[in-house]
Parts: sequence; C-alpha cells; structure tokens
Amino acid sequence: MVVLNALVPVFGLIFLGWFLGARRIIPAEGHATLGIITFKLFMPVLLFSGLAKADLAEALSPLLLMRYYLPAFVVFIVVNLLVHRRLGRPSSMGLAASYSNNVLVGIPLITVMLGAESLVYLFAVLAFHSLLLFTLQSIYNAFWGGKGEERIDWRGLLASLANPLIIGLFLGGLVNLAGIPIPGPLWHIVEMLAAAALPTALLMLGLSLASYRLYLSGTMALLTAAKLVVFPLLVLGMGWLMPGLTTEARTVLVLMAACPTGINVLAFAMGREDMRILGSVIFLSTVMAAITLPVWLLVLAR
Repeated sequence: MVVLNALVPVFGLIFLGWFLGARRIIPAEGHATLGIITFKLFMPVLLFSGLAKADLAEALSPLLLMRYYLPAFVVFIVVNLLVHRRLGRPSSMGLAASYSNNVLVGIPLITVMLGAESLVYLFAVLAFHSLLLFTLQSIYNAFWGGKGEERIDWRGLLASLANPLIIGLFLGGLVNLAGIPIPGPLWHIVEMLAAAALPTALLMLGLSLASYRLYLSGTMALLTAAKLVVFPLLVLGMGWLMPGLTTEARTVLVLMAACPTGINVLAFAMGREDMRILGSVIFLSTVMAAITLPVWLLVLAR
C-alpha cells in the first residue's frame, strides 16, 4: 500500500500529461512554454533548495559515485559492444540502457517515497550524470565511428555544465558549504517555486511521451530490460562488493538506476532507425517502470 501511495501520484501525473498532449488539449506551443519554465526555473530552484540545507557529508563520498557509475559504465560498454557487433556501426543504444531520467522521474519518485532530505544523494550523482555519460558517448563516436566523421564536441560537453540544472546544484552547494544565510521571505519564495517543480516535471514527461510512437522490436525490448532490470541489479550488487553507505543512500541509487531512459539520449541518435528505437525505448521504459519500480521498492524494503 505504501508503494502504491508513492507511485500512483507520480505515474498519474505522467498519464495526465500524456492525455493532455495526445488529445491536443495543451498545444505544442504551450508544451514548449511549460518546458522552458520547468527546466529553467522550477527544477533549478528545487535543486538549489534541496542542496542549500542538506547534510553533504555522505553525499560527497566517492563511494556513492562509484556505486552508481561503475555499473552505468559496464552497461554502456557491454550494450554498445553487442549492438556495434550486430550493426557494424556505432549507435546510442548503450547510452539508452545506462542514462536514467533522474530529473523528471527520479526526483518526484524519491521525494514522494523517501522524503526531500533523501534527494541529496540524487543531487550528488546528477551533478555528473550528463557530463560523464555524454562524454563517453562522444568518445565512442569519435574513435569507433568508422568513417572518421565524428569529433568530440568538447565545447558542447563543457556547455552542459552551464545548464540551469547544474547551476542550481552549484549554487545550492555553495550556499550550504559557505553557510550563506537566506532571509525568511526570500526562502519562502524559493519553497513556493520548488513546490511547483514536481507536478510540472511529471506533466512535461507525459506531454513528451505523447509525441512518441511505439515500434516493437527485439532490440527495443532488450534495451528496456537492460535499463529497468540489469542496470539497477548491478547497482544493488555493488552494495555487496562495496559496503559502507546507508540503507537510504543505497535505495536512492538503485531507484535512480531503475528509472526509465532519459529523453536527452535522442540528441545522440544516429539516423532514423536509431531515432525510432530510442523513442520506443523511452516510451516503453517509462510505461514499464510503473510495473518494475514497485518491484524494486519491495526488494529494497527487505
């Protein structure tokens, strides 16, 4: 019952967003405006408020990052090797199996399930999420592209550090570590803006899904299974090999790995076929996460 109480609001808002988009109740321009407000204002403020008053001692532990990113790298490399061998060319399939939607799904899920104080572990991983995995993909494309046409876009990768989400994390950490006081009325504004982040983020995800179409294939099914089952299983297994984190931190890491594929992987699609597969994986993994996440929550509760 606790699991259902946590997940029904999350996936209920995603479904509502999908319905509003599919029925064109919210037009495309409204979708774009909501996305700008969500990603450039509400979510950065939420990240700022979460870090500004969090206990950063354990969140800054290298052990925390290793327990998440070592499995992520394993999934990325193995999936890319298998798909590359099958297709004879590089693809973004490894990225699809290892890049989680930790902003639109992870933050609301962990907030509802574990409380806002647990977000500090997610924030620590999120600070490096896009930079590390997108860099891996860019290096892979550059060295194994086959035709030598790919180049590592270092400027673009560094620019990813200047996006509003990372700025929100940076400023929140700065306020926390420097002990900068924030007046009560200003903090109240921060809290009001942060409160709007979760529902708008979930509605945004649903609106985005309304534009995708599901193309069934074996590759798509295997990638979805790798994302929702294999990746979180490896993160859970790292707990046995590298103990030392709290149960709460372990739970956050596994739930992050168990989140569906993030929408940003579409930026690395290589051709129409890759775009179709990636869009299908994003759609199917989000739908199937409504089934797999409760299972992971039950496993972690033991």
